[in-house]
Amino acid sequence: MGLHLNEGGDDLAENHEINVTPFIDVMLVLLIIFMVAAPLATVDIKVDLPASTAKPAPRPEKPIFLSVKADQNLYLGEDQVSREQLGALLDAKTKGDKDTTIFFQADKGVDYGDLMDVMNTLRAAGYLKVGLVGLETAAKK
Repeated sequence: MGLHLNEGGDDLAENHEINVTPFIDVMLVLLIIFMVAAPLATVDIKVDLPASTAKPAPRPEKPIFLSVKADQNLYLGEDQVSREQLGALLDAKTKGDKDTTIFFQADKGVDYGDLMDVMNTLRAAGYLKVGLVGLETAAKK
């Protein structure tokens, strides 16, 4: 019969190995968090923007309409204009007043990139007050 008695020493044997169990637990928790959060980060919603239920703003005495048709032609009022002429023609029509609201309307078929190009042209010309025009629809409850 063998008996091993500890002689009262406080010495614990040092363990030089890394305990990876906590690291694995943390990695699994992070994996689960990312698996749940990743589908929420993507937006997959079809948007149909032209109609609005917003209360129409009062129409100014002489509104300035800028239109983009489906064939990408740009119209200031009834006159067809090029993007290069837009700033000069707006200055002439508004008498240089950059605070004039420009009412911007675009066909449903106009590409969003083309729409943003026209908006950037307006911003470069100094016209920052732009009203987007849409169709009125009845409010859904």
